[in-house]
Amino acid sequence: MEKKKVVVGMSGGVDSSVAAWLLKEQGYDVIGVTMQIWQEEEKDDQEENGGCCGLSAVEDARRVAASLEIPYYVMNFRQDFKERVIDYFIGEYQQGRTPNPCIACNRYVKWEALLKRSLDIGADYIATGHYARIDQLENGRYAVRTSQTAAKDQTYALYNLTQEQLSRTKMPVGDYTKEEIRKMAEKIGLRIADKPDSQDICFVPDGDYASYIEANSVKKIEPGNFVLSDGTVVGQHRGIIHYTVGQRKGLGLSLGHPVFVLEIRPETNEVVVGSNEESMSHYVRANQVNFMSVEDLPEKRRVWAKIRYNHKGAWCIVEKTGEDEILCTFEEPQRAITPGQAVVLYEGEYVLGGGTIIGDE
Repeated sequence: MEKKKVVVGMSGGVDSSVAAWLLKEQGYDVIGVTMQIWQEEEKDDQEENGGCCGLSAVEDARRVAASLEIPYYVMNFRQDFKERVIDYFIGEYQQGRTPNPCIACNRYVKWEALLKRSLDIGADYIATGHYARIDQLENGRYAVRTSQTAAKDQTYALYNLTQEQLSRTKMPVGDYTKEEIRKMAEKIGLRIADKPDSQDICFVPDGDYASYIEANSVKKIEPGNFVLSDGTVVGQHRGIIHYTVGQRKGLGLSLGHPVFVLEIRPETNEVVVGSNEESMSHYVRANQVNFMSVEDLPEKRRVWAKIRYNHKGAWCIVEKTGEDEILCTFEEPQRAITPGQAVVLYEGEYVLGGGTIIGDE
């Protein structure tokens, strides 16, 4: 019987390298691929920046593929990445929202573009080093399941994958803890066993989002007013791209008590600030909904929900309020409901679905 062919997205890091080894051990015909998504920049900058997008990633991944004795290729996805991730990232900040570029990259680049290219070359599956699992449920649908290790669980950023994408994906790392994965890398002699995990947004390695947006946008960023909820002007801000809902530090305001960003109004170029109490809400409204473990949501359900990647989660009642809109009513008020971020819904270990936050009630 012919072996099933799987294309593994290799970043040169520990997780994707061990994923390739595990799949080879399981009897798959494994091909390693690094997705070339970095834009035209100075070679020195790329090597210094590294991360999952840098040139150093290619060298590390090529070395790993050679040691695993699997074929290895670099595929160019620059245009997909620019349109689907970078342009989206810049546009969202300019509209006063806080995007999650990793979710967009997962759905439209790592899966949609890579999967299509992989199927075109005769592969049956793609695979990644994400800490998550994929199961087919009794109802026939595929769903992402939380990984063995809660500390590394990456299901939040995967809620937007389609049924077709899930049916063609392997995530072997999700069955293990990070410690176990590093031990495997050492056991099989991978030089990258102690390589640190990549952090932050790969195309903004210094974390200065505002400077990146200003350097890569033709739109001029204008200063404007900080206002209270009643419209009282309390100071001047540097431009809305410098702020996100829930932010407390770096506002440069001295009002005698801590204040938080409550809302960003691009139409009037205002940043609304207020107390911690004002930043709390029971409600999260979201659109661009993707249901995963279920086809639809005909009635209200009590689910566990996360409103940002590092949110520990909380109980809420979710209901559909439109063809492409859901409302989550939390049992306890949540802080900093941030437009542009995702709300991801869980039933037990499985992702029910999620959507893009458009605001609170």
